[in-house]
Amino acid sequence: MAQAQTKTATPLIPAVELAARNNISFPNESAEYRRARNALLAEEIELRRHIERVAEMRRALPLGGEVKKNYQFQSERGPVTFADLFGDKQTLLVYSYMYGPERARPCPMCTSLLSSWDGEAQDIEQNIALAVVAQSPIERLVAFKKERGWRNLKLYSDTSREYSVDYLANTPEFADTAAVNVFTKRDGVIRHFWAGEMGFEQADPGQDPRGAPDLMPIWTVLDCTPEGRKADWYPSLEYPR
Repeated sequence: MAQAQTKTATPLIPAVELAARNNISFPNESAEYRRARNALLAEEIELRRHIERVAEMRRALPLGGEVKKNYQFQSERGPVTFADLFGDKQTLLVYSYMYGPERARPCPMCTSLLSSWDGEAQDIEQNIALAVVAQSPIERLVAFKKERGWRNLKLYSDTSREYSVDYLANTPEFADTAAVNVFTKRDGVIRHFWAGEMGFEQADPGQDPRGAPDLMPIWTVLDCTPEGRKADWYPSLEYPR
């Protein structure tokens, strides 16, 4: 048998050298600004590379735990099983939405995230299956979906809370908390692949607890501005029109 060839990674050009190739400038900028901007550009290149290294590590994870329970949900069209959530895809991302029956209104932060995903859902589902699971009855979820104007997200009700308990959207500390989990289906076997595991215990001083990668596009946008992420700002469920 021929010996498999080892894939050799192409050496990367140092980020500082790549940044030095930058020939961009803007009207009336100072030399001080350009030096600082190119130094920042080098760090942005390193960040891009680190994001890719982390993604490679994630893709290389060993097999996760097999999903042995046949979880049941209510969809907008009737009862479905966990396997049904995959549709014709081999990978499924499930977002656990903080809108349990005890809540008068859903979590504004979750809602902000899902509003951005609604616009991307059709593109995402060209690649993987996407499901939003909450612990309220399906009628309540559909009513808010219409209120918010979502068109593309698929909502599922986990009123038994069995899935939510097993995959940490319902814990002894928080009966209704956000969670993101990715599952795979290979050769008919469903397994857990990855979950966001950063919480309060992993938060850095002076920052709200958040994971990485950050799944909310709004923070990516605000991080590009001088104001950044305002510590005293929170999304709203309603805005004047």
